[in-house]
Amino acid sequence: MQGEGSPGIYGHPIPGRGRSTIHPCGVFIMQDNHDNEAGGRRQFLKCMAWAGAGTLWLMKGGVLRAQPLGDGAATASMADASFSFAQISDSHIGFHKAPNMDVVGTLRASVALVNAQAARPDFLLHTGDLTHLSKPEEFDTLTGVMQESHARKVFYVPGEHDVIGDNGAEFFRRFGERQQTGGWYSFDHRGVHFVGLINVLDLKAGGLGSLGMEQLAWLKKDLAGLSAETPLVVFAHMPLWPLYPPWGWGTDDSAEAMSLLRRFGSVSVLNGHIHQIQQKVEGNITFYTARSTAYPQPAPGVGPGPGPMKEVAPGALHRYLGIRDVRHVQGRQALAVTEEVLS
Repeated sequence: MQGEGSPGIYGHPIPGRGRSTIHPCGVFIMQDNHDNEAGGRRQFLKCMAWAGAGTLWLMKGGVLRAQPLGDGAATASMADASFSFAQISDSHIGFHKAPNMDVVGTLRASVALVNAQAARPDFLLHTGDLTHLSKPEEFDTLTGVMQESHARKVFYVPGEHDVIGDNGAEFFRRFGERQQTGGWYSFDHRGVHFVGLINVLDLKAGGLGSLGMEQLAWLKKDLAGLSAETPLVVFAHMPLWPLYPPWGWGTDDSAEAMSLLRRFGSVSVLNGHIHQIQQKVEGNITFYTARSTAYPQPAPGVGPGPGPMKEVAPGALHRYLGIRDVRHVQGRQALAVTEEVLS
């Protein structure tokens, strides 16, 4: 069930919920000249300080509370964060059509937005569709832009566009963590257990994602030794809940995975794929989908099917693109999830 003031089933705001603020100062793009770069960053930060940067989401026991950034209580909540990380998704390097003829530029702007955060993130998560057609030159370009990040490390999972033609061999050669032959992996960071799942290699009818029996068996084993009090962050490309199956927006066997997560007191599930923010809460599990850095897609069921929203005017595009900043507060089992738009 969705609590009072929470997003509607398709993410349309309901009165009482804070809304992201769009700053009107434009997009900061990294420049080759160092002085121009520094000046641009100062102007970018000035714009963010003047206009506000979005909404701070505090998660406790699977229940989210919204506070506008800039609010004193929100600032205090962020000040004692033990670490933070950022999520980037669906950069689609190689795409060159309406509404975005420069996906490299908008990815670069997204990385700059991460770099402009008050606290340097410990790492980045890229939740798939790094490229549009899995071409080596697209992966090369993606790597170059991501190297501009100030984050210490970037973790990746593939999207369906990253596994075209070779079942992901090139993606895993470049970006795989190599913990398991199937490409899935986990790691621990300051008391939080992170799990990267792969659900794009064996798509089911209608384009639904799939985890498969082998990965589910691994997930059960991976979680078995953890205390139920351990905060979990699970990330994959396709949504791990049946967001809109007629468009393939879900994972065929996600229910099996969720059954393994329900005993934990704090679970956040981060996905990409649908190029827009949607949220769902089931007990102590909160699902989030992310914006793309390339182009938006329509709300579920609106129009004939998924795909780029070509009608978005170039001057309005950046309002639909963005990143996600996540902060963990040690000892509170709280994740503060901040949505940032590019303009």
